[in-house]
Formats: sequence, structure tokens, C-alpha cells
Amino acid sequence: MKKVVIFILVLGLIAGGYFGVKEYILKDKSFEEIIKKEEKKVQIIDENSNSRPIAVMINNNHSAWPHAGLDKSYINYEIIAEGGITRIMALFKDQKDVEKIGSVRSSRPYFLDYALENDAIYIHWGGSTDAYNDISDLDIDHIDGIRYEGTYFFRDRSLDKAYEHTGFTSMSKISEGISDLDIRTTTNKKNLFSYSVDVIDFSSNENSIKADKVIIPYSNYHTTSYEYDENNKVYLRYMSDTPHVDAITGVQYTAKNIITYKVHNYSYDSYGRQVLENIGEGEGYYITNGYAIPILWKKESRSSQTKYYYKDTNEEIKLNDGNTWIQIEPDNKYLDIISNNTEPVE
Repeated sequence: MKKVVIFILVLGLIAGGYFGVKEYILKDKSFEEIIKKEEKKVQIIDENSNSRPIAVMINNNHSAWPHAGLDKSYINYEIIAEGGITRIMALFKDQKDVEKIGSVRSSRPYFLDYALENDAIYIHWGGSTDAYNDISDLDIDHIDGIRYEGTYFFRDRSLDKAYEHTGFTSMSKISEGISDLDIRTTTNKKNLFSYSVDVIDFSSNENSIKADKVIIPYSNYHTTSYEYDENNKVYLRYMSDTPHVDAITGVQYTAKNIITYKVHNYSYDSYGRQVLENIGEGEGYYITNGYAIPILWKKESRSSQTKYYYKDTNEEIKLNDGNTWIQIEPDNKYLDIISNNTEPVE
């Protein structure tokens, strides 16, 4: 019994001390500041950071799957390439611990436009003649696996894949290359998007469409699709009806934000390499938290940032906090935005 009494007295002293300290701190208002700091959410990127993003070209030939490292990227662009295959350009910012990224593939000219609009350091493994010419003419800071295999890039020989699908890099190797090559690491360019800590909810917007599933065909070879996970408020990502999983974790990739729009493309050589008519403006959708809302996009030049506006208000969009997939689709393909309760809508 004495032990219980002593224990209660000790608890009382501790509690009294805590509230005494709390009262003392509150006089300086620092206790409230501490609480606010603890409650502040960690955003997908530090919007106050002036470090340059890293843009990595990702191989998306089906034979190259699964990918590695895309669970750490904050923006991903997926665009058509020759042969109906797509390529992905993954953007990382202030990431230090991505041990394997890839497989890394070669450059195409129109991906450079999106590296430029983010003032990103461009990471690739080879490239078309036109892409190399543009990299030089546009003075793009880049690191090329063709030149730096074995230093800033490596081959994963354990993979039972064709040789061209075995090239990878890591954030530590990229950082080493940036330092060795004396590449500028800071930028004055603002982030492509602003992010909202408060949830953006389009469920009551009269212009929104319920988006339980999104199907984005690129070619007869490849389709990207998403299914909404109501419990976790994200979209599960699929490629040609196959869950898009990470090679390291085995976990399926997700998207918090999806931006999709159509751009005219055509082949310009016998190999089937593409021209993308992405300078101009058009319509598309911003999709998040189970709903799609019509948007307008506008890009004035190769290096200018693509601007995205709500179609109904013409105000620049703000994204829910989380990662973003930008799906730039051929204009001759049909986009399905499907509600579980209604017919498909484009």
C-alpha cells in the first residue's frame, strides 16, 4: 500500500512539474510554437528549398520492368516514344537515400523541354542525335551513362534481361557526378507546382467527374491506368494491366495527383522517333482524391514552365500534397475516366 501511495505522489510531482514548465513556457509563447511545429505536415518537397531537381530518364520497355526508385520521385512525366513505347522522366529533389534508380535510358528532344522547365540536372544513358544536339545547343547540365558508366552509373548483371535494360544509377552516384563535374546545384526558378497542406476536395464541385478508374492508352503496345484506393486516398498505378511495382520494395506505385492531357505527335524518321507538338495550349484533367476536374494547360516555349489552370475559373491550380504523374497522351487516343456508378467519360 505504501508503494502505491509513493507511486501516486511521484506521478503527481511529475505532472505538477510538467504543467509548471508548460505554464512557464506559455508565457514566452514558445510552447505553442513547439506544438505547431510538431503538428506541421512534411510535404512532398520543401517549397523553400532552392536546390535543383534531378531528372532521370527511365526505360519503360516492358522487358525492362520492374523499375527502381520511382517511389521517391515527386514528379514523373510519361510520354510516347518510338515503337509505341513510352519513356518516363522522374524528378527528385533533395533526396539523398535512393540507392537504385532505373533502369536508365536514352534522351529524346522533347523530354529536354520538361527538364528545362524545372531547371533540372538531366541524367540519361545515351540519346538520339537530335537530343545530343539540343543538349549542347541549349546548354543543358547533364550526366550521360555512355560517358560515365562505371563511375556515376552501374550495370546490374544479376538481372536476366537484355544488356540495354541493366543500366542504373543512385542518388549518391549522381551527387558525386554533380560535384566532380562542377554542376550548378541551386536555382532561381520557382517550383512547377504549389502544394496544399489542406486537402483539396472536388467532390462538391459541379464541374468535377467521379474518377474511380483512369485509363490512358498510348499505343497498342502500352496503356497506363490508375484505380482509386479510397482508404488511402491515392491512385494505384498499372501499366498494361500489370501493377506497377518497385523492384526494391515490391510495393505498387501510387499517385496522389494525376495531370493528363493530349498533345499531337508524329514520327520524323525511319526509326519512328517522335516529334511532340507541346508548345501551345490545350485542355486536360487534374485528378486527385477520386475526382477529375477540367483544366487548361499552356506552354509558351521549350524552357518556359507549363502552366495549368482550372477551366472554370482560369486560376492556376494547386496540388494536393503528394507525388504527381503527368501523363502526356497522343491526341489520337481515347482517355477513359470511369466512375463505378456511371458510364465512362472523357
